Amino acid sequence: MDIQSFFTSLLNVVCEMAPYLLLGFFIAGVLHVFVPQKFYANYLSRNNKLSVLWAALLGIPLPLCSCGVIPTAIGLRNEKASKGAIASFLIATPQTGIDSILATFSLMGLGFAIIRPTAALITGVCGGLLVNRLVREDDVKEDVSASCQVESGNRIWRVLKYAYYDMLRDIGLRLLIGLVVAALIQVAVPDEFFLSFGSQPLLQMLVILVIAVPMYICSTGSIPVAAALMMKGLSPGAALVMLMAGPAVNLASILVIHKSMGRRFTSIYLMTIVGFAVLFGLLLNATGIDFAVAAQDACCMGASALPSPFKIVCATVLTLLIIFALMMKLFSKFTSKKPLDPDVTVYRVEDMHCSHCEAAVIRAVEDLPGVEKAKASASANTLTIKGSATEEAIRTAVEGIGYTFKGKA
Repeated sequence: MDIQSFFTSLLNVVCEMAPYLLLGFFIAGVLHVFVPQKFYANYLSRNNKLSVLWAALLGIPLPLCSCGVIPTAIGLRNEKASKGAIASFLIATPQTGIDSILATFSLMGLGFAIIRPTAALITGVCGGLLVNRLVREDDVKEDVSASCQVESGNRIWRVLKYAYYDMLRDIGLRLLIGLVVAALIQVAVPDEFFLSFGSQPLLQMLVILVIAVPMYICSTGSIPVAAALMMKGLSPGAALVMLMAGPAVNLASILVIHKSMGRRFTSIYLMTIVGFAVLFGLLLNATGIDFAVAAQDACCMGASALPSPFKIVCATVLTLLIIFALMMKLFSKFTSKKPLDPDVTVYRVEDMHCSHCEAAVIRAVEDLPGVEKAKASASANTLTIKGSATEEAIRTAVEGIGYTFKGKA
């Protein structure tokens, strides 16, 4: 493998995505701070088709991954959102977000940037309608509230903190892995590798599903990988399958949804994502449009010219922000192990993956009798409780929102 070609490809793909990612993260921060959770619940409470449509429309711009969307959806459930609306929100939201839509445009062209949220909308609505028809209201378990904490402080600071620290702490590592994998594919995989499948695009999609469904990959991190694979002969339909199924579901989210929502709900949720991903992939291939050319033009992975100074500056800023967020995440993993006060207890809680998971766990326990203060760490898998609350009460609250409680750390 040519090391110089690898770093050239990595530089180009980071430079192409960086301006759109920085803008997308900022818009996501604005949505997080200025749009209250009650706003979403108000449109999702009725058990009808309109609430299912609203759930998908409201979920598409939100930058929530397949694990972060679960406590948010359960929180909506406790705000009396309908079961179909919850399913629509769970299916549509992780597939895309304002940041990933802009990043998709930067790397794969306008066609994919339009198709991706459209497919997420249709898939979410259809899944929600199926749940409304096939899942009884009492099949969906009631849980304690899992909505996010009410934040205070300067709103501009909260926007910037969420956009350029919290989000990068949550998805920075997966985004970095996606960028590196994309560069490796570009230089290590033979040209037109996937053409060895011949005229079997369905086989490509099934291979991608086997790889993507169990993986934990975010909607943004999947973009450079899909673009690189397309330039190696992967069909546009199979790339769309990766962009839909990869971010929308993973093994951890399946287990949590099964525990929180029930077996029938989970089956419909999973089959809708897989079935519609393959369907849209086949339809995209049937159009005959050469999206691979558009992706290559947008991606600019060739070594013929250096990126513009503006893109290099954006890439540098993004890289520094990712490094800072990941270093702070690693630092918190080692500083959250030992309590400082005698009335502080540290418990081990698994299946937390992001700041939304942390907020859900804190919200679940903070109103329990005896809890003076609570702090959760997804990186360390810990929940730190200050106060006299019993372990059994903490266990009930944590397991009630779908996370795994392992007792004292």
